[in-house]
Amino acid sequence: MIVPTGAKGGFVPKRMPDGDRDVIMKTGISCYQTFIRGLLDITDNVVDGKVVPPPNVVRRDGEDPYLVVAADKGTATFSDIANAISAEYGFWLDDAFASGGSAGYDHKKMGITARGAWEAVKRHFREKGIDTQSDPFTVAGIGDMSGDVFGNGMLLSKSIRLVAAFNHQHIFLDPDPDAAASYRERERLFKLPRSSWTDYDEKLISKGGGIFSRQAKQIRLSPEARKLLDTRATTMQPIELIRAILKMPVDLLWNGGIGTYVKASSESHGDVGDRSNDALRVNANELRCKVIGEGGNLGLTQRARIEYSLNGGRVNTDFIDNSAGVDSSDREVNIKILLRAAEQEKGLTRKARNKLLAEMTDDVAAFVLRSNYLQTQAISMMEARARERLDETARLITNLEKTGLLDRDLEFLPDEVEIEERRQRKQGLTRPEIAVVLSYAKIDLYNGLVASDETLEDFLTTDPQRYFPPVLRRRYKDLIPTHRLSREILATLIANNIVNRMGPVFVKRMQQDTGASTVTIARAYVVARELCQATAIWRTIESLDNEIPASVQQSMLFDISRTLRHACYWLIERYGEDLDIVAAVERLKDGMHKVYTRAPSIVTGAGKQRQKTAAGELATMQVPDGLARKMAGLLLTRGALDIADLSIDYHTDVMDTAKMYARLSERLGIVWLHRKVEALAVEGRWQAMARGNLRDEFYRARRDLASRILAACEDHMPLDDYEDWIEQHATAVQKFDSILAEMKLREEVDFATLSVASQELRRLISD
Repeated sequence: MIVPTGAKGGFVPKRMPDGDRDVIMKTGISCYQTFIRGLLDITDNVVDGKVVPPPNVVRRDGEDPYLVVAADKGTATFSDIANAISAEYGFWLDDAFASGGSAGYDHKKMGITARGAWEAVKRHFREKGIDTQSDPFTVAGIGDMSGDVFGNGMLLSKSIRLVAAFNHQHIFLDPDPDAAASYRERERLFKLPRSSWTDYDEKLISKGGGIFSRQAKQIRLSPEARKLLDTRATTMQPIELIRAILKMPVDLLWNGGIGTYVKASSESHGDVGDRSNDALRVNANELRCKVIGEGGNLGLTQRARIEYSLNGGRVNTDFIDNSAGVDSSDREVNIKILLRAAEQEKGLTRKARNKLLAEMTDDVAAFVLRSNYLQTQAISMMEARARERLDETARLITNLEKTGLLDRDLEFLPDEVEIEERRQRKQGLTRPEIAVVLSYAKIDLYNGLVASDETLEDFLTTDPQRYFPPVLRRRYKDLIPTHRLSREILATLIANNIVNRMGPVFVKRMQQDTGASTVTIARAYVVARELCQATAIWRTIESLDNEIPASVQQSMLFDISRTLRHACYWLIERYGEDLDIVAAVERLKDGMHKVYTRAPSIVTGAGKQRQKTAAGELATMQVPDGLARKMAGLLLTRGALDIADLSIDYHTDVMDTAKMYARLSERLGIVWLHRKVEALAVEGRWQAMARGNLRDEFYRARRDLASRILAACEDHMPLDDYEDWIEQHATAVQKFDSILAEMKLREEVDFATLSVASQELRRLISD
């Protein structure tokens, strides 16, 4: 999500003075200013569009004027301080240097980090059949209502039943909370400056609960508290009680605090590197929560997440769940870069700019939350088929490792021995591991796009810099292509879209199978997406959250990705490295649209029954009729590409061509053959490739035969010429019919049988 990608760092003042808060703050600001000036003293600048190196600095790397400051622990209110130094230095980023200042997006006011993590929580529960916005569920939390992530998070659903929480001072227990009353009280505390759990109205706490100091020697547990915690102990020390909260049976564990509280059972406390919480920390195999939401960073070690997932828990990673804050800051910086150009070239005043920034807050939040939604959806799609796709995912990991991009050990990904053990146990990668693979696949694709010597501007025809809010795309359309990071932004959009929708293995698999370049594969994906009208179908499927089972949504999304993959193979085979997004879409879109929308009048026999059955099965799973018909229509995609293409080549009406193609497929039993190919069970890469090659050969044979018929079509009536061809080749057709009839008598149709059918069909066509 970060544009551009790069390194990050931080600082720690080591010799802070003793004294009151004002003295400490003044010293801290002074240290911060020294640190920021030191960074800018050795950073390239941009003056009049040209990179200018800092004086008296020897550079041993290339030009790099991009440096931003992110507000973080201890410096959350320092953005304006950093931006004042940026102005002092005349740094080209101006107040885009530090996000979240007085003219920026305040994360706490937006609640953006918590809202992003809540997208992950909603998905976890939705896939368990629970709607967090209407169905009550229990929560244990780390943090308090004054905190950004914890406070905002605990206000994102009125169905939350917060039964336990702790921060660095207090422990909160409410065994049987009233959801409505406790929500209002949490809301009051969130608005109360510097609130703590002691500000909570104890009259609203249910019987047996209370607020307890972490300084107490012992805490007496009521029968209600013991039942809540599932313990027989009547008293506990605060440390023991916190450990009991971490291990209690609860629907959601919401981490909105600071510290690492869960390690893997195989790890030592020393491995964790958070000595201050060693006494509180529990092992992942002791957790009994169903879902973990990581609004805060480093609440669990990666090994702990993996162990918890292997035991049936649902968790992503912190960098997935809480990415919305980072994404929001990054977008603010790049929007300000664009608006800086508008100030310089269009006369935009600073006052008007600030007003515009404020007006775009909701648009920026929508973009950011959409990213969280799609990333967690992509992880779920991979998880649903993690076992059957373990081998190809393992190959991707090995490939990324060989290129030097990925360090398997550093990212705690399984080695070859562990992968074999998973294979034997019929387990795939866990969600935390999938999150890592997904991220590296995006980085790899992004690097390939940015490093390519090809232009990416043709992608703007279908992706007109959706990174920026609509108002900017309207007002400053001409400035967007000249944005200093335009190529990087566009590459980020493309990489996210492809990997989120097609999975992390897609691009590498396409490269291995076709030899096409990264940019060509990306172009093929975009063309396929447009021709198949996939974006509209995706949106419709996603609009059915909590209305139809999540597994049905996943099945439809998988069918779309498979359709797009087949279309990409066709496009690369047809155009190769000459594939042009605009030309290909313009050439094929009208024909494809007609085939999709008028399918009932085209397909016949087994093909028609196949479509009817597909739509009917979806309807029984509560899928709306319109969507069910569109999904069934996707079954025609591979053939529709040939139909649309041939009708242009031979100047025939696309509907006449489609009807001839469908009649031909039905008459020669090719629809039946295709279904048998799809039904072949495959194990491993080579069998999958064999099945794919066989399927493609049947399509090529169909196209070749249709092409021969159309070439002889002088009166542009393909159906008549089809009848003529059948009549002229009656003997050969009868021979093929008898072979096919014999195959249909077999109980099982295997690779060998279908390979013979392919050869006989090819012989028939060449007769």
